[in-house]
Amino acid sequence: MKRLEAFLRESVDAEEIEREGKVPEGVIQGLADLGAFGIKIPEEYGGLGLSQLSYNRAMGLVATASTALVTLLSAHQSIGVPQPLKLFGSEEQKQKWLPRVARGAVSAFALTEPEVGSDPARMKTSANPTEDGAAYLINGEKLWCTNGPIAELLVVMAHTPGRESGRPGITAFVVEADTPGVEVVHRSEFMGLRGIENGVIRFADVRVPKENVIWGEGLGLKLALTTLNTGRLTIPAAVTASGKWCLEVARRWANERHQWGQPIGKHEAVARMLADIAATTFTMEAITELTSLMADAEEVDYRIEAALAKLWNTEAAWRVANETMQIRGGRGYETAASLENRGELPVPVERVVRDLRINTIFEGSSEIMRLLIAREAVDEHLQVAGPLISPDLSTKDKLSAFPDIAWHYAAWYPRQWKGFGRPRYEEFGELSRHLRFVERGSRKLARSTFHAMALFGPKLEKKQMVLFRIVDIGAELFAMSAACVRARRLLQQAPEDKGPVKLADLFCRLARHRVNNLFSELFRNDDAYTYKVSREVLDGEHAWLEQGIIGAPEGSMFPATQAGFERAGA
Repeated sequence: MKRLEAFLRESVDAEEIEREGKVPEGVIQGLADLGAFGIKIPEEYGGLGLSQLSYNRAMGLVATASTALVTLLSAHQSIGVPQPLKLFGSEEQKQKWLPRVARGAVSAFALTEPEVGSDPARMKTSANPTEDGAAYLINGEKLWCTNGPIAELLVVMAHTPGRESGRPGITAFVVEADTPGVEVVHRSEFMGLRGIENGVIRFADVRVPKENVIWGEGLGLKLALTTLNTGRLTIPAAVTASGKWCLEVARRWANERHQWGQPIGKHEAVARMLADIAATTFTMEAITELTSLMADAEEVDYRIEAALAKLWNTEAAWRVANETMQIRGGRGYETAASLENRGELPVPVERVVRDLRINTIFEGSSEIMRLLIAREAVDEHLQVAGPLISPDLSTKDKLSAFPDIAWHYAAWYPRQWKGFGRPRYEEFGELSRHLRFVERGSRKLARSTFHAMALFGPKLEKKQMVLFRIVDIGAELFAMSAACVRARRLLQQAPEDKGPVKLADLFCRLARHRVNNLFSELFRNDDAYTYKVSREVLDGEHAWLEQGIIGAPEGSMFPATQAGFERAGA
């Protein structure tokens, strides 16, 4: 970490990367020499063999130097070749490729397609076995492939017919980027993250040896979902570091900037934002450390926690950055280059805001994260009570299943009300009341989830506004738990420092209001009317509101197909 910090301070110019839109080759080589491309790769394969916790701390440090760099390193080893091979690769595959990527051979993960985002079942890229069965021919196109334009190795997801294994489905392949038929047809540019290498990759009869299949035919989707669990943990770590950076900027500016005879930080309007930034950043770090440790404890299933960390931290970081820009005012909106050119410190708040915006979208948008978590939340109920709401079962079958289901809930449901014998959490001192709130809230959330299933039946999966509130309540309770546990640990290490307890206490006070509001809106809301108006908007009934403007370009906005590249002259 010391060597990495020294390198970042001495050799990385974030403004140059922003201006040129490219990471210098010397920076990439310098990171490779440090071992930054193989932080989690085991030492026997040429990596550093460090933990997820250490990796996330390193990525947080890199994120505050350049978001383009953290994107490069994260896409390479969190979802690129290293992680899938570490989890599912054969010994021969590990010996062949892990030392190479640890030395700095950049890798990428090719999943998304022009018409496929979070619904991989619609994937069109295909991989068909050759006549001799020695290889596969891959055909298709991948969109938004981070590191793709400079990668030496790609993990490519493609449909296979299952001729070899009898398991038709999606299969993962390691593809050498210099294989004939692999073509980078476009390098994408974005609102933020200037300097990242992201593009459209086309595959035309790309011959890939069958030895390059990772794990097995038809197992690619499971591989991708498992890999993304760990990959998602980098994002909470990176945005936590950004939150810390914002806290420093906001604190210094609120002390130095005077209005009406005193520092702006002493005015309540700014003081409220400062306190929120500090308490939120403390909790983001608590969540990051907790989920990192869960990932390092390999026997722990942390799928839900990884999704919660990605969801909660990215949305919290966006709020923190927005508040920081508000505190900085016009200087927050002005670019660092412009500030420097007129003699002020080049503080790039504007760039940080742009760079952070993507985090609630990629590697599972906030909406997809909520759906994923909601599915887990109701899955237990569906396993037990599913027969009662199944449209495929007869009335006779439902009546037959009813006694077992009734007995289950006769034991389960009262426990979600009864609070006797519950832990008091005295060891947490003044934070114990917040953990008791979490415990009560968890039982209320369990009851509410059951009530929602009983109320809406099979239609619950379509009631996303209800499900999202359920998830957001769970996310806030999870964040409160993480904050309290971290505060207690830090207090044990330094009993004289009450700062962590104060930050956790403030965060929990604010979170309790959010949880109570979400509960009150769970079944008393305007969801039906909101949805009705949205359908009217879709049908063009309110298109009159769009008059009097210079509109967007004519034509279909979807998808970016081959025809689109032809129109662009590519």
